[in-house]
Amino acid sequence: MYIREKALALLETGETISGEKLAQELGVSRNAVWKVMKRLREDGYGIEAVTNRGYRLISVPDVLTEAGIRRWLKTRELGRELEIHDRLDSTNNRAKALAAAGAKHGLVVIADSQSGGRGRQGRSFYSPDHSGVYLTMILRPDCAPDQAGLLTSLAAVATARAVEKTANVKADIKWVNDLYISGRKICGILCEAGLGMEAGKLEYAVAGIGVNTARMQFPPELQEIATSIGNECGESPDRNRLIAEILNETEALLGDLGTGRFLEESRRRSNVIGRTVTIIEGEKRYPAKAVDIDDQGRLVIETAEGQTRLNYGEVSLKLNEKRDEDQ
Repeated sequence: MYIREKALALLETGETISGEKLAQELGVSRNAVWKVMKRLREDGYGIEAVTNRGYRLISVPDVLTEAGIRRWLKTRELGRELEIHDRLDSTNNRAKALAAAGAKHGLVVIADSQSGGRGRQGRSFYSPDHSGVYLTMILRPDCAPDQAGLLTSLAAVATARAVEKTANVKADIKWVNDLYISGRKICGILCEAGLGMEAGKLEYAVAGIGVNTARMQFPPELQEIATSIGNECGESPDRNRLIAEILNETEALLGDLGTGRFLEESRRRSNVIGRTVTIIEGEKRYPAKAVDIDDQGRLVIETAEGQTRLNYGEVSLKLNEKRDEDQ
């Protein structure tokens, strides 16, 4: 960790720390401490200097930092190694390259913006500067590939919990990979896997999560579809804390990947179950009633031909629909 990040980590306790103690902790001179404080102020941090007492952090800019994330991080493995970038084409692309090169379980790639953020089926994910949380976790779970298919549901539950911890909102899950607030999308999740040469061996998985956090104006084609936490709450959550809480909640649930215990919460949060939806599979579209999510994370739907289960495809909700039981 660089001296600047170490100094921030010390100041983010909220205490007033003397220049002498900072110098000792950082292993630098008092003059070097003064220069670090000056640089932090130039970067937008509110640093109060109290005569004969020391320095105190009184405000922070909306900047993604390792120190800011670690302040809230409670994990043993996830996020213990972080890569933070101002801009990437895609955090998933970067994470997959690192995973293929042998990166350890728990490494997290974070970007302040993405030029080529991706969703399912190759769709783009709107990822402007300073407006969201864009991260990808490298995971090496000890499980079969079919169990790894539950990672998307697990990540959705973990992210919904994290959003509710950091903002005064209720987050719903649209099967299988989107979070919604007030009927519009705030988050997309894209999980991808790398299979080893051995049959049935999962080498790694990457779980990419993008959350719209800032108050923002969306492009015309997204205005009726997307929203953000800031738009719904009036203010943005602390992005560093949101990242940490996503990692905290994900690690807390990973032990249940084999049992799928988190699926009960996925069902409770579902804004699909009980609704008439449009199923999209390639060029094929047809109406169905969403009945349930089964223990493999598949969507149970009912059509005129009877019940079936979906492993893939996308569910689109009608804009003016109500839950069947309310009609």
